[in-house]
Amino acid sequence: MTPENITGPVAHHAEGPVWWPGWGGLRWVDGTAGDLLTLRPDGVTRQHIDDEYLAFARPRSSGGLVAVGARTLYLADDVDGGTRAVAALGDDPRVRMNDGCCDPRGRLLTGSMAYDATADAGTVLRIDASLSVTTVLPQTTVSNGIGFSPDGRQAYYVDTLTHRVDVFDVVEGELRGRRAFVRFPEGQGMPDGLTVASDGSVWVALWDGSAVHGYDATGAVIARIELPVPKVTACTFGDDDLGTLYITTSAQDLSPDHGTEAGSLFAVRPGVHGMPVTPFAG
Repeated sequence: MTPENITGPVAHHAEGPVWWPGWGGLRWVDGTAGDLLTLRPDGVTRQHIDDEYLAFARPRSSGGLVAVGARTLYLADDVDGGTRAVAALGDDPRVRMNDGCCDPRGRLLTGSMAYDATADAGTVLRIDASLSVTTVLPQTTVSNGIGFSPDGRQAYYVDTLTHRVDVFDVVEGELRGRRAFVRFPEGQGMPDGLTVASDGSVWVALWDGSAVHGYDATGAVIARIELPVPKVTACTFGDDDLGTLYITTSAQDLSPDHGTEAGSLFAVRPGVHGMPVTPFAG
């Protein structure tokens, strides 16, 4: 499968793609710029959120969106309207939030990492509809992709520097029984963002791996999608049939004269379909 570059290099550090019809299709972030990007028929538009970093955004069940900054939670009542800070997610300037998603109950999960990737400096937090914050996983290093199986009974999770995707059982809404789902050998790249398809397959972006890999529910490789850039950050299914895999990439840590398409959004049709995103209940 050969993905198509559909935007050119429009971001320095593109991350967190999400498809939602209620906000016009595909949105993703340019993290270090603090911008939420939207793919429109006439190109890409930007919405700036005044924070040192923008980790990701999700739709809200009541309309509008939720966005996660470096250490702040933001809400907007309109998908293209202004955001307001509603909760603090930490107070250590050495640590920022990173990737996340909503669980099947509509609670927001967001992980963190130290800017210098200090071991065990991060956590995974859960924010419920009342904006109450609970620590779900302590001592993470580079918290990244989180996704749930179609039946909601399993959760997949990436802490990048472990070189693994792990899987949990979901028991009464809690994560239990952590174990390895896929291990990545040295030289293959490190797991970053992920998404889960409606058939239960798990699709993982590989940082420094120039690829997205697809795995069946047993952890066996079912697809390898090669990209012309090294730093592949995240992926999600979109379009009306949720059959297009959108893939974000980054120019972070590349030299100014890298001469690649890093920072572009790519798309491919892998032959499976995604699931609708779960909105935030708050």
